Amino acid sequence: MATKILKRAVHRVPSSPAFQLALVRAHASEAQARDAPTLKTFQIYRWNPESPSKPELKDYEINLRECGPMVLDALIKIKNDIDPSLTFRRSCREGICGSCAMNIDGRNGLACLTKIPSERAATTVTPLPHMFVIKDLVVDMTNFYNQYKSIEPWLKRKSPPPVPGKEILQSKKEREKLDGMYECILCACCSTSCPSYWWNPESYLGPAALLHANRWISDSRDEYTKERLEAVNDEFKLYRCHTILNCARACPKGLNPGKQISHIKSLQPKV
Repeated sequence: MATKILKRAVHRVPSSPAFQLALVRAHASEAQARDAPTLKTFQIYRWNPESPSKPELKDYEINLRECGPMVLDALIKIKNDIDPSLTFRRSCREGICGSCAMNIDGRNGLACLTKIPSERAATTVTPLPHMFVIKDLVVDMTNFYNQYKSIEPWLKRKSPPPVPGKEILQSKKEREKLDGMYECILCACCSTSCPSYWWNPESYLGPAALLHANRWISDSRDEYTKERLEAVNDEFKLYRCHTILNCARACPKGLNPGKQISHIKSLQPKV
């Protein structure tokens, strides 16, 4: 700012040695401000199954001017430059694969899509909540994927395609019914933000699996709608959802699993 004012003044006031010195000093101070490190502390959950010590939050301080703007950039810098033993999942860096799902400052999200907070306070990074930790920020997704598999996420038909060897067509309106469901990347941010899933992870299917169940229930090409509805019509599989919508707030893709679960409930036979 000071340099801009001095530059404007150059055109109005005859330059002098004193004025030139002030201009040089202003340039130097701006350069120093640009080059000054912007330090940020990250408190990261650390636990190694091969070590008898308890889990801990370990502090790492990095210069934000030397890494990208996202939390994943910071984690990669810490792993590359400070502590190569830090373990976490990541792949696409574009919010497509869902690998880098974790809890950042108390909220589930994708590290590759979460900007590093500008506040000077430390940023806390922990694994997805209420999941078994394999190491550091890596959680065991076996139960989550088994629940997804249980809803049979593939097209099921009782009759052959209208034209043998060709795709089964949909109208535009039929296709639009799948919007808000097919975009799910199975990152587990929604399911691990749900208290019902915390308490009943073995019996409640969770928001992600039920969202995908509704995706196939709503697909006009699928001919097992009745069987799919019967398969999830269970006190625990479906009705542990109380529609508090933590799942919608946590979803990094902006989806609303609670809405899809409500749709499945509305299609169940009334008792």
